[in-house]
Amino acid sequence: MPAGFWIRFLALIIDSILLGAIEGGLMYATGLSVIPDAESASVSGALAVFNLPILAIVIGYNAFFVASPLQATPGKLVVGIRVTDADGEQIGLLRAVAREFAKILSALILFIGYIMVAFTSSKQGLHDMIAGTFVRHR
Repeated sequence: MPAGFWIRFLALIIDSILLGAIEGGLMYATGLSVIPDAESASVSGALAVFNLPILAIVIGYNAFFVASPLQATPGKLVVGIRVTDADGEQIGLLRAVAREFAKILSALILFIGYIMVAFTSSKQGLHDMIAGTFVRHR
């Protein structure tokens, strides 16, 4: 059975909390601050460079868990959903990474790619359609 918008949104919130803790730990460990210091213009430049590793961590986190035998990130596991191919089988790492990059497109177009989940019969977002994936209840 396809997972709808709100259950997927709850999973996203849970995963965002976990990723926020990881990001906060990295920022603390590297001495970077989320709030730029008015006296130091280089802080905002450092934050811009810091975002690339954070993006890699987010993509890696999601792709690793979704392509694993769990077929779900920790947030998806908590709410009882998983990511599959059209046959309900586990997806590979390349497809999981492609899905993550397609999520960027879903977000760039005013999050319409995500909102599509609420309005398609298959409950697929644009990123799911691009990657050929489905999010289903366990």
